[in-house]
Amino acid sequence: MGRCEFCSKEEDMPFVCNFCDETFCGEHRLPESHNCTNLWMVKERKRREIHNISSRPSLSSKFPRFIPKFTSTGINNRAITENKISTEVKHLLVAWLTLGFAFSIRFIRISPSTFPISLLEGLGVSLLTVGLGFILHELAHKFTAKRFGCWAEFRIWPRGLMMALFFAVVSFGTVIFAAPGATYILPRSSRNGFSNNVITSRENGIISLAGPLTNIGLAAFLFLPLAESGIGALSLIGVIGFHVNLWLAAFNLIPFGGIDGQKVLSWSKPVWLTIAIPVWLFVALGLLL
Repeated sequence: MGRCEFCSKEEDMPFVCNFCDETFCGEHRLPESHNCTNLWMVKERKRREIHNISSRPSLSSKFPRFIPKFTSTGINNRAITENKISTEVKHLLVAWLTLGFAFSIRFIRISPSTFPISLLEGLGVSLLTVGLGFILHELAHKFTAKRFGCWAEFRIWPRGLMMALFFAVVSFGTVIFAAPGATYILPRSSRNGFSNNVITSRENGIISLAGPLTNIGLAAFLFLPLAESGIGALSLIGVIGFHVNLWLAAFNLIPFGGIDGQKVLSWSKPVWLTIAIPVWLFVALGLLL
């Protein structure tokens, strides 16, 4: 939970300005929207970007990159980028560790004869199965969105993390409601900074589909071979990882509540049916067997 420094609105997942390090709501996230004290950096960045584009007409990339330097103060774009990355990495690590711990609590109540694994080992298994599936799911959204020229960053939802821990502790891992955070995505213009451009239905559908497809790929090409390896701990990790990632894909393909499935369905019903129905069938068969 944070408070916007501009309008005092409380936000569950506030944005941190990369130029002044203050927290803001989604409406005032951009430097221009909150009269950033370091607005000169933004203007200098845009000026250098336009200069770089105009002086390099052979540049073929749709969204060219640049690294402007602010030599007068010793501040450069690399430092700003590293600050942004470190914030996102911290949020991803917090979400990953919290999910891993929440899903490992169930190993406390399982007898050693039924499931011969300690709580610490269970934490490791959870981090490699549930945690890895979640992190790669969100990163798939992020990098697919960036491929379409969007701004994309993961931010934790503190209340969702607390709910995950609460349900895990109260139910001893039987029931876990996990909403640790999400990847925030906004359209961006490469020439003039952020703009009011709209992400198309197709782009939004592909960005949303990237997450479930990542979980399906992990289940089929990483965890299933491990499950069939017959090698003790690796086989155990494979079995859990296979089912967990299929569940993650199946849940996120539900066409309801603004989650991935609804966005994919809004873009293309045939694509949604082709992917969602087989995943749900596999999950149903897993419950029956």
